[in-house]
Amino acid sequence: MGQKKRIYVIEDEADIRRLVTEVLESYGYEVTGWANGREARTAIQRQAPDLCLVDLGLPDMDGLTLVRELWEDVRFGVIILSGRGGTSDRVLGLELGADDYIVKPFEPRELVARVNSAIRRREQLAGATAAADTARARFGPWVFDLGNLTLTADDGRQESLTAAEASLLLMLLKAPKRVLSREHLQGPDQDRDDFPYDRSIDVRISRIRKKIEEDPRAPRLIKTVYGAGYLFAGDVSWLR
Repeated sequence: MGQKKRIYVIEDEADIRRLVTEVLESYGYEVTGWANGREARTAIQRQAPDLCLVDLGLPDMDGLTLVRELWEDVRFGVIILSGRGGTSDRVLGLELGADDYIVKPFEPRELVARVNSAIRRREQLAGATAAADTARARFGPWVFDLGNLTLTADDGRQESLTAAEASLLLMLLKAPKRVLSREHLQGPDQDRDDFPYDRSIDVRISRIRKKIEEDPRAPRLIKTVYGAGYLFAGDVSWLR
């Protein structure tokens, strides 16, 4: 893995924090645990991690508020840990910018798979950014900059993307006017047992549409092909 990836586990239950730390360390990650949001905030200001795992039931603040704050920092990804496994809770977490949502209790194998996937997405984006021909893409009135995960409109407006959203948009932009299945867009995560019921792709598409479409309810750029997947209908040019 080269230099170890740094993960912060923000979880007030000591047993769960210890379990998550031991499992991830056994897979080569450098892990530090925090029992509350205040201490985690201070640690992040000193040294940013590659990924944060955040429990929603923190003792000193609302976990969703912390997720929203962390999402604004593009340097690292965010995965929610929660005992609330309803569809509405998962969708809300993803809407707030989390890269993924893990329901307690969870299997260690699932935890590692989700963490690996989130880390891999960020590495893929970093690799794409390093390539001169795919660092920035223009479509419609927008320029997508992989370097800072932002969209900039011709009128100066800017929108930020999570790593998961940026990875999804990148796949669409690299295959314009082709239908891409949800399984393809899900990537390595498609082996998850809950894949047929997982709405993460749909939620991310919805979030991207809200940022780039004039009318997200009648999208002109990202089209839904019912029963098949999604299609990017616009023209794309790659800027050097």
